[in-house]
Amino acid sequence: MIHPYNYTTAQAALGLIKSGQRVFVHGSACTPLFLLRELTKHKNRLEGVELISITLQGDVEIAKKGYEKSFHINSLFVSEPVREAVKEGRADFIPAFLSDIPDMMRSVLPVDVALVQVSPPDIHGYCTLGTSVDVARTAVNCAPIIIAQVNPKMPRTHGDGMIHTDRFAAMVFHDEALPEVNYGAMITPEELKIGEHVASLIDDGSTLQVGIGAIPDAVLKSLFSHQNLGMHTEMFSDGVIDLFEKDIINNSKKKIHPNKLVTSFALGTKKLYDYIDDNPAFAFLDIDYVNDPHVIRRNPKVIAINSAVEVDLTGQICADSIGMYQYSGIGGQMDFMRGAALSEGGKPIIALNSRTQKGKSKIVPYLQQGAGVVTTRGHVHYVVTEYGVAYLYGKNLRQRAKLLIDIAHPDDREKLTKESFERFKVF
Repeated sequence: MIHPYNYTTAQAALGLIKSGQRVFVHGSACTPLFLLRELTKHKNRLEGVELISITLQGDVEIAKKGYEKSFHINSLFVSEPVREAVKEGRADFIPAFLSDIPDMMRSVLPVDVALVQVSPPDIHGYCTLGTSVDVARTAVNCAPIIIAQVNPKMPRTHGDGMIHTDRFAAMVFHDEALPEVNYGAMITPEELKIGEHVASLIDDGSTLQVGIGAIPDAVLKSLFSHQNLGMHTEMFSDGVIDLFEKDIINNSKKKIHPNKLVTSFALGTKKLYDYIDDNPAFAFLDIDYVNDPHVIRRNPKVIAINSAVEVDLTGQICADSIGMYQYSGIGGQMDFMRGAALSEGGKPIIALNSRTQKGKSKIVPYLQQGAGVVTTRGHVHYVVTEYGVAYLYGKNLRQRAKLLIDIAHPDDREKLTKESFERFKVF
């Protein structure tokens, strides 16, 4: 049976939003940019509307100056479009483990309206949440009002993202290209070396979690001699495709969801979006399941690969801020670092360049003032730079300092050694 659909205009749909309400905004490649642009036209009608989201992508007009009286962004993971607003005090940041956000929306952050971008309905009337099921699944479960931007360019994904058109208070049809990010094009020779070091720690049959950015993609480029890898990851990008097509990632050794790549969202290029469209090998599941450490640990040999802004000589990991500048968020790093540590044969790995693009060491005596500790020194096992691997598990503070200095940039080691001696009496 083919269902008739009553599409409406964005202005009519967004008229359902009232002053003082809390509105969830779908994120990553699903950021409903058209609806957000149209929502700015309601700024004279609305006041004190709170917008909550995780990562947003694209040109987010509503995050720019001039809208803050009408719309207040309360971000659970700061991304490029909202960084300046947070820095200038026009927006706020809520620290949260990604796996905890659904519970927050069910308790302390109840949602009045959900703005989502979905794939077109099938013959049964079901749309999907496309590339980002993550926390959006909970938002549409809880929000009394759901406004959907229906986009024929949104991939139809398998898993927990199904939502029937009867659930929508309003549907707005808008054909628009999805935001794209090409992490593979950003990889440097140093990051390729990091990828090789990390690959040397990965056994055949392991289950991978890869974070976001160039380093995770560099790791994937170093895995073509491996066999029977699986993935259980909060997100993935284009780097997975070649390994999938060569049957290197086949998910055959996983204990839970064998033969399927389990994820919560995907962000990459159109090539990736086309690849996952109606592809039953990919299961897009709710984030409070995907990122639950007790679920993660059930697979053997879980390899969690995440990055950092800086690491101090005791092993504290700052991954969400540059000093007092809020750059991103806690995300799922700790969820997977702990899940991998609890997995039989698992390895939690922090991988980072030894230096910033400006030549400043990322291995530091002390974290910058205002820096946030995302992963504690008690949770860190492996730290990898282009100069090697430091295994910190079971090591005391002085031993850790020595191991981390050994993988710092050679030009920074003398200064770090002096700082280490002053603090730990390490030569």
